[in-house]
Amino acid sequence: MHTPQLFTDLLVILLASVPVAYLCLRLRLPLVVGFMLTGIAIGPYGLGLISDVSGVEILAEIGVMLLLFSIGLEFSLARLREMKRLVLLGGGLQVGVTIGVVTFAAFMIGREIEQAVFFGFLVALSSTAIVLKSYVDRNEVDAPHGRAGVGILLFQDISIVFMLLLIPMLAGQGGESMSSVIVSLGGSLLALVLIVAGAWLLIPKFLGKIVRLRSPEVFLLTVVLLCLGLSWVTSHFGLSLALGAFIAGMVLADSDYNHQVTAEVLPFRDVFNSIFFVSMGLLLSLSALLANLGSVVLIFVGLIVVKALIIWAIVRILGSPQRVAAMVGLGLAQIGEFSFVLARAGKGAGLLPENDYQIFLAASILSMIATPFMIGFAPRFGLAIQSFMSDGPVGEIENTEDDIHLTSTGGLEQHVIIVGYGLNGRNLSRVLRTVGVSYTILDVNADAVRRAKDKGEKINFGDATRREVLMHAGIERAWVLVLAMSDPHASRRTVALARSLSKRVHIIVRTRYTAEITGLHSLGADEVIPEEFETSIEIFARVLHRFGVPNDTIEDQISHIRGQEYEMLRSTSLPPVEMGNLNAALLQAITETVTLNSGSSVIGKTLGELDLRNRTGATVVAVIRSDKTKVSPGAGYVFHEDDTIVLSGSSPKIKAAINILQGEPTALQGVSASGDSI
Repeated sequence: MHTPQLFTDLLVILLASVPVAYLCLRLRLPLVVGFMLTGIAIGPYGLGLISDVSGVEILAEIGVMLLLFSIGLEFSLARLREMKRLVLLGGGLQVGVTIGVVTFAAFMIGREIEQAVFFGFLVALSSTAIVLKSYVDRNEVDAPHGRAGVGILLFQDISIVFMLLLIPMLAGQGGESMSSVIVSLGGSLLALVLIVAGAWLLIPKFLGKIVRLRSPEVFLLTVVLLCLGLSWVTSHFGLSLALGAFIAGMVLADSDYNHQVTAEVLPFRDVFNSIFFVSMGLLLSLSALLANLGSVVLIFVGLIVVKALIIWAIVRILGSPQRVAAMVGLGLAQIGEFSFVLARAGKGAGLLPENDYQIFLAASILSMIATPFMIGFAPRFGLAIQSFMSDGPVGEIENTEDDIHLTSTGGLEQHVIIVGYGLNGRNLSRVLRTVGVSYTILDVNADAVRRAKDKGEKINFGDATRREVLMHAGIERAWVLVLAMSDPHASRRTVALARSLSKRVHIIVRTRYTAEITGLHSLGADEVIPEEFETSIEIFARVLHRFGVPNDTIEDQISHIRGQEYEMLRSTSLPPVEMGNLNAALLQAITETVTLNSGSSVIGKTLGELDLRNRTGATVVAVIRSDKTKVSPGAGYVFHEDDTIVLSGSSPKIKAAINILQGEPTALQGVSASGDSI
């Protein structure tokens, strides 16, 4: 039987990728780099093990679509509206300025103006797949630099539509006039708006009907259909496939099914993503790289430096501090995968000669290979930049001194420093304001600071990783420092800096994962509250409550776990002695309710007359009458018909008490007041 070539190529890719991935993990290298090196080795310009490159590129395109789909699940329409300034202004400036700078440089070295503009198109785009993959792996999508980077990348993905439409005009083909180009661009924008509106109205309702079928197989097929189908729709309106997948994910982010959709898509996304990164390596010609090594290295270094500087300047203009701007600039300084789409189109239109095409591919792939390393180095690079460059004034934001009251002895001031004005920061400031505790807030989001100041909030623009910012906030006199931001690197830096400035301040850090607890404690944090851990505590507390465990016992268990610095939940097994205590609590401290019917002999009697505690060992903790609850009723409390009595004690004790309350006192035989069998 004949084996399809694509199947053979796919098998070769998997056989080569698994050992390379294993080696990368052992050497602590990014997997993206390993996959791209694999593509270079087995590709048509390497060992020649892959024949059907076009077929592999189709699989790679599916990988990009699934990646953008999963990222879209993290960005609801509401969140995208919040980022509109980053997307439209930040992304628009980055694309426009980059095209302008590259066009000028190419024209000055003797290129035709049309070709120079096309070179600007190629350099303006960054790698959405690699950058987002790196940010997701490092839990930095919600960090300030992650949000800024994603906003710029989204505009780049949209701008490729305009670039593709302008290529024929730049090449002088088809008699394209400016008016026809404008009409085409307007049609594409209108199509984009209609697609988003239609998807938002129809997709959640359609998926809701599928969910009612209660079939996991049909649900998975529908999710894949929505992702690929909407990609097909956008491509037929001149938009990119990946943009359609992103829209589908973004629409589902507002639905009740986003978590289940994410769980279903992740395995497919990771497999196809790996193929995508391998396919990037397949394009690189080693002979062309060696023949033009000097030019490739010069272009590689030049585009990294120029692009990083442009993005740094734009992010600074948008109001971000030096550290964040430097991290975004370094993270987005590579060439993007969609540039390869443009390069192929430009090559076919005569804008990119073969030799230039190979040099561009070599420099671009090198920049993509370097990207994970640059993103990993970005936090240290950002801190180095901010150490000798001031953040300076930001827009129209004027930082002011907060009204903080000193103690009469000149000691610690009565105030809290809150770093981060997200959901946690807003809630904390609201509570502190209500109870009259002085506080001040620091945030690096200029728009959020400006809006909060307009509402009278005590907030200042400032990067808490800077010594002077913490000093201005009164770190030496503060009682509590709360880090409520989504930036793990900045959190660690701030904790270490704050502890060096004040030995007395109580530092509380909100983080996302328990793996970060030990490191933050070692840097000086007093309390670390990981979101996943607190969720698990809430779950087990509700489970114990369902089993009737008293609140004080539940609180004891929570205090014990927190006192052990979460070791119980981070270890593979729980200490048996503690579980033994918990089992004893479950057996000895349950609650039960009983309603007095009309035939009960205790109606009209007082609690003292019944003497339930001495007779059975059970305790009446509350009585519910006409929707009103009487907690800890006294000995003179008289029972009425339809009273609901809440009892606490072990199972035998409660059973004996229920028998009495239901008019069966003889059932006490064989049970002592301690609840033990005799």
